[in-house]
Amino acid sequence: MKPDGEISENGVENPVRAVVPEHGLHVLHLFFHVDHTQWALMGDEEKREMKTSFTRLVQEIRSHEKTQLMLFSMLTPKADLGLMLLTPDLQDANAFEKRLARGLGDGVLNACYSYLSLTEESEYTTTPEQYSRTLEETRGIKEGTPEHTAAMDEFAKHMAGYRQHRLYPVLPDWPVMCFYNMSKRRLAGDNWYSLDFEARRKLMAGHAATGRKYKGRILQLITGSTGLDEAEWGVTLLAHNTTAIKEIVYEMRFDEVSARFGEFGDFYIGLQLPLNHLFQRLGL
Repeated sequence: MKPDGEISENGVENPVRAVVPEHGLHVLHLFFHVDHTQWALMGDEEKREMKTSFTRLVQEIRSHEKTQLMLFSMLTPKADLGLMLLTPDLQDANAFEKRLARGLGDGVLNACYSYLSLTEESEYTTTPEQYSRTLEETRGIKEGTPEHTAAMDEFAKHMAGYRQHRLYPVLPDWPVMCFYNMSKRRLAGDNWYSLDFEARRKLMAGHAATGRKYKGRILQLITGSTGLDEAEWGVTLLAHNTTAIKEIVYEMRFDEVSARFGEFGDFYIGLQLPLNHLFQRLGL
């Protein structure tokens, strides 16, 4: 999509203005039921044409700049097909969403759930000043020493990689996907937003420490959705097996930040498959 007023290749002014966040990507989770009755009305040749057209659309979207599209065969009758789209421009996300919904023919894919969010950094990320104090308090490394300089350089490299993953993740083809939304509780006795920043930061630090124990087993992407959808965050977990999903969610429930303040939506579990296998799995 070109910004408002920019001249397109054919010399016509494009009236659509790009909607790109200051940092990060738009993330759209889409879940569909397949109407097999509608699909059965098509002849064999039309079905082949629809699958070929859908395949080309997926390839087109995946080749779009800074865009990723993942496809899942969903478990349980909550949904049949799941899609996860990451792209900078909300105009592109919207256009791709409409085309994907019609990609197998009118009425074949029927949306049953969706979620819109943005990749974001955590507001509780350790700052260089905080890390410098930690070096002195826990390891006796004072500012101005060669050891301190080396440690701070290593910290800066680590944080650069962390920010890149949070804002511009490159998601792997691990087979199991779990998605759910979550919010922080706002009750009289347990109102997350009435806590001061330092109290919230300490709680989140413990929560993050639990998550780091699953490095290599779980890839976790937290995306922000306050003002964009029904909850405050979307959580996408990618794993090699369901055991890891079950264990990390269970263990995190005991962290105070979840036990006292966490509210969770429905869980959606999918299997990431190549498109030809996905067609077979869905009976198309």
